[in-house]
Amino acid sequence: MKSSTQQAIEITKANESKIGQVDFENLTFGNIFTDHMFVCDFIDGKWQTPKITPYAPLTLDPSARVFHYGQAVFEGMKAYKDDNGDTFLFRPDENFKRINKSAARLAMPEFPENYFFDGLTELLKLDNEWIKPGFGNSLYIRPFVIATQAGVSASEANEYKFMIICSPAQAYYSGDVSVLVAEKFSRSANGGIGYAKAAGNYAAQFYPTNLAKKEGYQQVIWTDADTHEYMEEAGTMNVFFRVNDTLLTAPTSDRILDGITRKSLIDIAKKEGVSVDVRPVKVSEIVAAAKDGSLKEIFGAGTAAVISPVKAFGYQGNHYELEKQENSFASLFKTALMNIQYNKAEDPFNWRHKI
Repeated sequence: MKSSTQQAIEITKANESKIGQVDFENLTFGNIFTDHMFVCDFIDGKWQTPKITPYAPLTLDPSARVFHYGQAVFEGMKAYKDDNGDTFLFRPDENFKRINKSAARLAMPEFPENYFFDGLTELLKLDNEWIKPGFGNSLYIRPFVIATQAGVSASEANEYKFMIICSPAQAYYSGDVSVLVAEKFSRSANGGIGYAKAAGNYAAQFYPTNLAKKEGYQQVIWTDADTHEYMEEAGTMNVFFRVNDTLLTAPTSDRILDGITRKSLIDIAKKEGVSVDVRPVKVSEIVAAAKDGSLKEIFGAGTAAVISPVKAFGYQGNHYELEKQENSFASLFKTALMNIQYNKAEDPFNWRHKI
């Protein structure tokens, strides 16, 4: 993580902290936010002076382009506090690169590296008390960019707002889920914006997911838009399949998000001596593996939950249950990854960055 301040950050502290009103033992993910937020506006072709201000609502013109043409990208990160009270980020360079990659795809200006890292560091220092120690506790960090220029002409905006807001989070566990393999709907298409963390990608997922819920499934495994023959992602997460003792996952592409948790789990699996096969994964081969018993595990991978195990999946009217594994890859990899994030183990990959 780099930090080379070229522009001072204007900091306005909150008069009083809200932290005393928060029940940290009963948090709902993403509903409570810290005392401060980072804001920087793009006007007249350049990013203006970055600021940290008290967390507060925004005032935007009703014709702001974000509302009409969907120029909005975001990231998901976490800060962790170890037993000594030290704070760490996990692979923040990857988040910075990806939000700029997403922005470029939506014709939005890239954000300066020093603004991002210096702003994030100062924000975390100000709201450090919101980062609670304890395995599973964290501070969820949401950087995002929106088009703010007023006017409804159909073109990219020339004014934007870059922000970072933070939300305290507990250990994320909602139980093993059942998923429905998509036969009609797709998350993204060739040449589209599937690889970008664009707001519209997620809006388009809600309707098919709600249909799946009516059938008794919590999430959807998305298939390719061309043939619906290949598995791509699970809900809002990358997806892995364990067939016997080999781990399968689809390669990244312009349809599939380059997940930071995904690439970290691949590296951990290889370090643990697990065979990893990154290739297109056919629905038919997973169904066949479920039938002959060689399909041992399916799990999603992402920042919020780290790993979300799948207990069953549905396809073409059939339901396939997975037998619970005593020494699951999902459990092994999640523990290994979180031990690095919480400074409980060595970090051979140099992923951990101290604030």
